[in-house]
Amino acid sequence: MKSYRKELWFNVPTRRAFINITSQVEQCLKESGIKEGLCLVNAMHITASVFINDDESGLHEDYEKWLEKLAPHEPISQYRHNRTGEDNGDAHLKRQIMGREVVVAVTEGRLDFGPWEQIFYGEFDGRRKKRVLVKIIGE
Repeated sequence: MKSYRKELWFNVPTRRAFINITSQVEQCLKESGIKEGLCLVNAMHITASVFINDDESGLHEDYEKWLEKLAPHEPISQYRHNRTGEDNGDAHLKRQIMGREVVVAVTEGRLDFGPWEQIFYGEFDGRRKKRVLVKIIGE
């Protein structure tokens, strides 16, 4: 069995964003040479997420509004975490909701997606450099 590992780095200039990283993960798969196996993609930061869904702008706006209702950024004082001097208590909760990682089957050298599925990096406390791990195992 072969194993491949690569880190993708992001420095989002805004507090929150959704970035389609499917093509970058597909490039990793191509570099790996693996034809059958599994591809793990996970955010290596506790205020960021990796998830699979449709690449549709209305859905992304819906996510933004929904997440802000569930864990509003302000008032900052509502989060005990922020008493440490941080202002990102909401980002930790948003990450928990959206998830840390995804696993995608690799079949015949391709990511084995259902219709409309794409991989996204979700940033909830940007403006600094963060990484995503791509780990592919198989034959």
